[in-house]
Amino acid sequence: MSDEKFDCIVVGAGIAGCVAAFLTAQAGLSTVLIERGGTPGSKNMTGGRLYAHSLEKVMPGFASRAPVERKITRERICMLTDDSSVGLDFQSTQQGKSGSESYSVLRRPFDQWLSEQAEEAGADLISGICVEDLLIRDGVVCGVVAGDEELESQVTILADGCNSLLAQKAGLRREFSPDQLAVSVKELIGLPASVIEDRFQASPDEGTATMFVGTFTGGSIGGGFLYTNRESVSLGIVSTLGDLVKHDRSTPEMMDAFKRHPAIAPLIAGGTLLEYSGHILPEGGIAMMPDIISDGVLVVGDSGGFCVNLGYVARGMDFAVSSAEAAAEAAIEAVNSGDVSKTGLEGYRRRLEESYVLKDMQLFRNFPHFMESTPRLYQDYPHLAAEVMERLFTVDGSPSVPLKQALKPLIKTVGFTTLLRDGWRGLKAL
Repeated sequence: MSDEKFDCIVVGAGIAGCVAAFLTAQAGLSTVLIERGGTPGSKNMTGGRLYAHSLEKVMPGFASRAPVERKITRERICMLTDDSSVGLDFQSTQQGKSGSESYSVLRRPFDQWLSEQAEEAGADLISGICVEDLLIRDGVVCGVVAGDEELESQVTILADGCNSLLAQKAGLRREFSPDQLAVSVKELIGLPASVIEDRFQASPDEGTATMFVGTFTGGSIGGGFLYTNRESVSLGIVSTLGDLVKHDRSTPEMMDAFKRHPAIAPLIAGGTLLEYSGHILPEGGIAMMPDIISDGVLVVGDSGGFCVNLGYVARGMDFAVSSAEAAAEAAIEAVNSGDVSKTGLEGYRRRLEESYVLKDMQLFRNFPHFMESTPRLYQDYPHLAAEVMERLFTVDGSPSVPLKQALKPLIKTVGFTTLLRDGWRGLKAL
């Protein structure tokens, strides 16, 4: 057992963990950052988009120094059937203006850079060590068990991912239900920068984010994503774990169908597979959040369920940064006051409530249920949208009919009342 007692131990060197370690070390707290991977970022996977507002607050001007890929200046949403694509394309000169920038990122180099910032601030980084347990005395978390070592600390910050076994051991979370978790599979496909800029109509250093929904999931609740990087694209799917068992199509089969789709295949043609990875994501919103505070311990990032997927936009990294910032400030306050009890750490919750984090989580609390209870989003509505577009744009010499008359039988396939009800429920959930 180490004789040294640290002010703060952070478990997990993802975005949340690195930011928490950076801020506590910067404030003068003796801080240890522990990562089970060989290097920070080596085990991390994400769709690849960082909304910059949160990290800009912590590290002003970070984008000029960090290994970000492309600034996202074009947004697309697409509904796919087996042989068609109907999309909404948004570009504006206001996209990416100061204060609302977002960037595609690759987690391996980005997390490595963040960990280096934490080290430069004074944190000690320990890589390649798995934290197997918590030191708990009289109900108070007072450190961790890592390898053969017991490391003591005044405050422990858990940033060990969605399925945080440490939060469970601390009694802070229960077992998740399958519908609260999603499986994400991503391929990183290498392409020359010139090809990416030509295919996606992008300027150098600028890129596109596209979200997909449709028949490639085989009716399962889920969708796809594509983000352009400097010399690669991040292409992947997300599907709710609880819904996978109800359908015949497996996650790899979904990914294969997605890649073969006539709207996707030309975008990745000639590319080289650089990385294939999978990940479990929190999908239940505020309903799956664990207790995030107890005596001597705080929970941040994915470990705290801080993630929102609205179909047209997925957010997790900005929540990770802001939750880590709030936790670090609460830890600094508690250590300096000499009170690291649950009461002494309550500043964490207060900061989250005052920020956008819990306000947004509360605002979108009903959206996961809307997605789960509206299976038509993944089959019927993509087909309906495609058929409407075909009626609008097909000219074959047949006599034209009024648009209302042409659309009426199509809408009947879903039901006009059902269409209105789903639209209203979706708006209410947002």
